[in-house]
This record gives sequence, structure tokens and C-alpha cells, in this order.
Amino acid sequence: MLPMPGCCWLCLMPLALHQHGICSFCYRQLPRHPAACPRCGLPAVCRTEQCGRCLRRPPPWQALCFVSGYQPPLSLLLTQFKFHRTTALSVMLARLILLSWWHERRLRPLARPAIIMAVPLHQRRAWRRGFNQADLLAHLLAHGCGSDYQPQALRRVRAGNVQHQLSASARRKNLRGAFRLEIDVRGRHIAVVDDVVTTGSTVGEISRLLMAAGAASVQVWCLCRTL
Repeated sequence: MLPMPGCCWLCLMPLALHQHGICSFCYRQLPRHPAACPRCGLPAVCRTEQCGRCLRRPPPWQALCFVSGYQPPLSLLLTQFKFHRTTALSVMLARLILLSWWHERRLRPLARPAIIMAVPLHQRRAWRRGFNQADLLAHLLAHGCGSDYQPQALRRVRAGNVQHQLSASARRKNLRGAFRLEIDVRGRHIAVVDDVVTTGSTVGEISRLLMAAGAASVQVWCLCRTL
């Protein structure tokens, strides 16, 4: 019996390479990466030089790579992945992040991360959801770029309030002391994976923790950046 082909998650047409999860036509129709600062990921004139915001007050990470702004169809796929437990989407979404990182690496020098980490959920929230979406993406990304995946490298030791319900200043206060590093990262290049970066408070707190522990550099990888 011949195997049934996989289908594109967007147009539902059969795929020649089912593991890609998206056909070439739909991939070309995805929102293009906007002109954004290579460090903070916010709108900027140049994609290879830091913006004025970062020159005045740089974020605690060294590079931010993302696929597109938070908009359809990726925002809809993320909702399906994150809140409707469609975990099979993780393969396609991780591939999109990896393609974006490879593209950015052609434009500017980016170290291949020695270690990839996922933004952790508090144990209680992970239990309620049943999985950590960033953990699924990080595992696949580590395999794709030949990096070491450390699922227990970061722990969330304090739950706090749900981030998307808070203002930017409240988010920063909500995250103080929320994470603990469990491994030695001295001299290592690190990539921190999340699904969406909004204000950058979560990945900023983790990046500060990693840099204080002696990491050589921190990159933030995500599917969408709220612009």
C-alpha cells in the first residue's frame, strides 16, 4: 500500500515532501520579514546595523531572529499549536524559524549556538497545558542546526501572572527572579527559543541571567515578533 501524502497546513494540498508541512506556493505567500533591527527586531531602516534604540540602550541579547510579525497566517497557526494542542505543527514552525536563521546568517555574522534552550513554563502551567510549545520547537531546532539541546537548563521557579495580560513595566516586575539556570554556560554561545516575542521582557530576563553566568553570546529565536 502506498503511504498517504502529507498535506499543506494552509491550503491542504498534498505535499511532495510531507515533513515540510507547507507547500512552496504557500511558503512564498507568507508575510515577508520586515526591515528590522538585527538586535532588537523592531522596525528599522537597516537589517545589518543596530538601530538607534539599541545603540542608546541595547537589550541584553546580541541578536534576535524571527520569521514575521505577529499576523495571519502564522498568528492563526500559533493559536492552533499553542491553545488547541495541534503539536504536529511544531515540525513546520521550527523549520520556518531555522530557515529564517540561516537567511540572517548569510546577511551578518551569527555564531552557531552551542546550546539551545527553551523559555520554560512554570510546572503548574505546563501541567495544565500538557506541553511547552517552546520546548517542542527548541528540540527540533537543535537537531536541525546540530546544537546541544538542554531541556532542563532553565527552570521557572516562580509562576507569576500571565504575561500577555500585563503592561510592559508590569511584565518586567513580574519576571524578576522567576528563572534559575541549572547548567554551566561559561564561554558558550546560546540560543533561547520562544514562540512570540512581544516586549522582550521574558527573553530579556533570561538573557541577563545567561550573560551574568558568563555566556559568550545570546541569540533569541522566535516565530513572530510583535512590531
